Amino acid sequence: MSDDHTHVQEFFTARAADWDERFPDDGPAYAAAVAELGLREGDRVLDAGCGTGRALPPLRAAVGASGVVIGADLTPAMLEAAVRAGRNRDGQLLLADVAGLPFRTDSLDAVFAAGLVAHLPNPAENLKELARVVRPGGTLALFHPIGRAALAARQGRQITPDDLRAEGNLGPLLAGSGWAMTSYVDEDARFLALAVRRG
Repeated sequence: MSDDHTHVQEFFTARAADWDERFPDDGPAYAAAVAELGLREGDRVLDAGCGTGRALPPLRAAVGASGVVIGADLTPAMLEAAVRAGRNRDGQLLLADVAGLPFRTDSLDAVFAAGLVAHLPNPAENLKELARVVRPGGTLALFHPIGRAALAARQGRQITPDDLRAEGNLGPLLAGSGWAMTSYVDEDARFLALAVRRG
């Protein structure tokens, strides 16, 4: 396992047990972001870097009983927290790395990724892997329940020009990874970039 993976696992393992208690009011923001994915009954969707599975209930509601919801995360402690919260009832939980997903090419309709981009060791390659498993015309939502400035303030830092999530950086990154960004919102209450998988 690379040092990047070890760091990510250590970071989230230490926070898994009380993650939901630390951010108790994020549910409506998750539901609103999922709604913007435009999922339909029967769709197959991946929550990449699902953490404690907070997106799984709205994803299940969006795709219905005939749809497929999969939550994948690199950190076992986060998946265990998702099970304790009962969110495994809304989707299959999978210990997996976005660098090499165990899915067939073009097998999914959408990917939801909350807070994932900042933790990717190789964003261009990892976003290409997400594009690989999504059918042409499928969608990607890169989400965070607070905007970049609010998140930076929470972490005691400033936004820098090289911030991966800045619109001018993210658009070309997505374009080079098989996606076309279709919308971008960065406000205090949320960050949401939507993209479509190019055919």
